[in-house]
Amino acid sequence: MTITNSIAFVTGANRGIGAAFVDALLDAGAARVYAAARQPISHADPRVIPITLDVTDAAAIKAAADKAGDVTLLINNAGALEGGDVFAAGAEALERQLAVNTLAPLRLAAAFAPALRRSKGAIVNILSVVALAPMPGLASYSASKAAAASLTGALRATLAADGVAVHGVFPGPVDTDMAAGIDLPKTSPVDVARAVLAGVEAGTADIFPDAFARQVEQGWFADPRAVALQFAA
Repeated sequence: MTITNSIAFVTGANRGIGAAFVDALLDAGAARVYAAARQPISHADPRVIPITLDVTDAAAIKAAADKAGDVTLLINNAGALEGGDVFAAGAEALERQLAVNTLAPLRLAAAFAPALRRSKGAIVNILSVVALAPMPGLASYSASKAAAASLTGALRATLAADGVAVHGVFPGPVDTDMAAGIDLPKTSPVDVARAVLAGVEAGTADIFPDAFARQVEQGWFADPRAVALQFAA
């Protein structure tokens, strides 16, 4: 699909990659951007329509989809990250992250599917390179993103016959508040958002939007076990 004249719905639009998506969409000529967040944002561009949304609230998702029934591009960006190894974090941390990182994208995809089918639109799910192989210090986050990656593939297969593209995005560390505690070189959210939109226009199913991610991609397809061992260390 083309971004020019698209009508996008972005979750987690108040900061980080979500805020960068809003501006990148406007720069690319989007006709309208529904900017969804728990705290509504303020934006100078009249094409931005703030939406108050907690992505763990199924009723709120339905209400948002009813309000934004003309969407052609759904960007599931809202995310939750809790650190700690698999035992220190515990099952409750995994449940919280599954609610935001996995179940919310499914509910949003289901709610917006009628509009996306009509428009032959697209879904973008923001995942992570740790969806491919877990990092022990991000155990539950890795698991939630791995589940979301599997979900992305299922959505892609389900919606393909309807002409709806489904893109999985596997960034490395990005310079956001959520990743503040990760001690690795980080990519600008602006660069990630622009790379993702370019990938959507190119029809790239799985998008690795930064140098770190592309390095992981090459290693993963060459020797996934080696990447898993590297991440485990």
